[in-house]
Amino acid sequence: MAVIRWGIRDKRQRFRCKNCGILFTRNDANQRLFNLFIWFKKWILERQTFKTLHRDSGLSIDTLQRIFYSFLDQSPTVKIRKSSYVHLRLDATCFNQFCLVCYQDHQDGYTQLIRFSDGEHYNEIKEDLNNLIKLGVQIESITTDGHKSILKAIKKSIPDVIVQRCLVHIQRMCLLWLTRFPRHDSGAELRHLVTLLLWIKTDNDRICRTRELDNWYERHKQYLQEQTINQQTGRYWYTHKLLRRSYFTIKRALPNMFHYISNPAIPSTTNGIEGFFSHLKNHLDLHRGLTVKHRIDFIKWYVYLSNTK
Repeated sequence: MAVIRWGIRDKRQRFRCKNCGILFTRNDANQRLFNLFIWFKKWILERQTFKTLHRDSGLSIDTLQRIFYSFLDQSPTVKIRKSSYVHLRLDATCFNQFCLVCYQDHQDGYTQLIRFSDGEHYNEIKEDLNNLIKLGVQIESITTDGHKSILKAIKKSIPDVIVQRCLVHIQRMCLLWLTRFPRHDSGAELRHLVTLLLWIKTDNDRICRTRELDNWYERHKQYLQEQTINQQTGRYWYTHKLLRRSYFTIKRALPNMFHYISNPAIPSTTNGIEGFFSHLKNHLDLHRGLTVKHRIDFIKWYVYLSNTK
């Protein structure tokens, strides 16, 4: 070859022509773009600030901002991956200006689909589920927090799919309603049963805890039915409404609470997707100066790059 490597200058490879002795460097636009994208990827996934990237890359902060915002404007679309026997985790998280609905494969954490909206709406979730099915995702089960819109959309789009209620959400809400130190024995007993929900691992555990719940209801049935009447208006309400709400929340969810026992591949909680949301928000909070559009683009890049890891 007439060209040989001749050291490095300013972090760039130099070359020397054997014939004429001229020293030069090559300007490959694609390679330069790839090198810049490496810094952009660190900015998205590794919680790197402009100040840190400026120190490591040697590029000015203004240059980094200009390049990164250009990449943000070219945000990719999340690719739906055809798969069979998918156990889906479906949940949403809210930001200040929008809501992110996420459909994630439990097996490897691959995010099949995301939607930006202002809430969890039946029509949108129904459309998303139909699109997943049409594009080759065979859904075997869906683990969800039990939002009414989600349950209604699942029943309409894929009525035969297994719906697993998230045990953590049920436990969290019941403990909130029952308070930490219930005043009545019925509240203390129910609170104890609620704390045992995540320890139900076998059919024997399920039968035992369900029987204890039924016995609890028989003992305190009359107490739950106590009513308070407004003497002026004649209106009435249940005196212990939060205790009733806790019990009936569990009672209504019972048919869909323990599918994971017969099929261990089904996640019993949505903790995986909750952790994903937590990491996403930690990364996004580091870049508070982004506009709403760039925040959405940032999330698209984060999901896309997380899927390709």
